[in-house]
Amino acid sequence: MATVELRFSALPEHVRTARLVAAAVARRAGVDEAVLDEVRLAVGEACSRAVGLHQIGGIAAPVKVMLIEEEKQFSIEVGDEARHAPHGADAPGDPDDVEAEEDEMGLAVISGLVDDVEVTAGEHGGLIKMTWPTTPPPAAVLA
Repeated sequence: MATVELRFSALPEHVRTARLVAAAVARRAGVDEAVLDEVRLAVGEACSRAVGLHQIGGIAAPVKVMLIEEEKQFSIEVGDEARHAPHGADAPGDPDDVEAEEDEMGLAVISGLVDDVEVTAGEHGGLIKMTWPTTPPPAAVLA
């Protein structure tokens, strides 16, 4: 199992770099070329979400991205350190409702791009784990 860890300041300009690194590592891991655009888009959405949560919460800690290459799958984990309120905890009309709607929209986009996605969130941060199948490299032809 190979793992690449990426940490970046919660600034929107770093999201593009995270997308490029994720696509390059996914390609090397054996993710089908046809889904690499989806990998880029999903990582971009997850990282943008984490950046936004850090900026709103005034969190100085970096956004964490783990790129995990396993035998038959490739996973990307995007973690934030924002405090997540339980679903539905805000009062109706609360200004945080707009942010919650944007958050839900971002998660819906990710779910539409990735078949295998897990979202966990709690008082000490959140994690989006996205997984894609990989194909082994073709066997070398012996001459």
